[in-house]
Amino acid sequence: MKLGGKNLPSETCRQVGSVLEQIGNKWAILIMVILSQRPRYFNELRREIAVITQKVLTSTLRGLERDGYVSRTILDGNVVQVEYALTRLGHEVLEPMNGLATWALKRREQIEDARRRYDMAIG
Repeated sequence: MKLGGKNLPSETCRQVGSVLEQIGNKWAILIMVILSQRPRYFNELRREIAVITQKVLTSTLRGLERDGYVSRTILDGNVVQVEYALTRLGHEVLEPMNGLATWALKRREQIEDARRRYDMAIG
């Protein structure tokens, strides 16, 4: 792999892949964008992302917390609630993610055309 004109050894590629693995997930991106606006309770997130299952939401939040992108706070009260917030690292990673998302939207039609041509060519 080349990055910035330099050949990268496979170990470097593995390390980059390991870091990007969690945030490349469509649910992780959506959750992080929602949390960038303000912290949310678990059930708020579940309502905002109506099509996500509780299991997938829980798993994604755990992965984001494990990697340091999201913090989890248990709030005591009449009903125990769990609040999730984007950490400094989470806010930081949104900058390049927004750039990539902008590029993807700009090039979406071109990529879809390439896919159609490829699919037609292979039958």
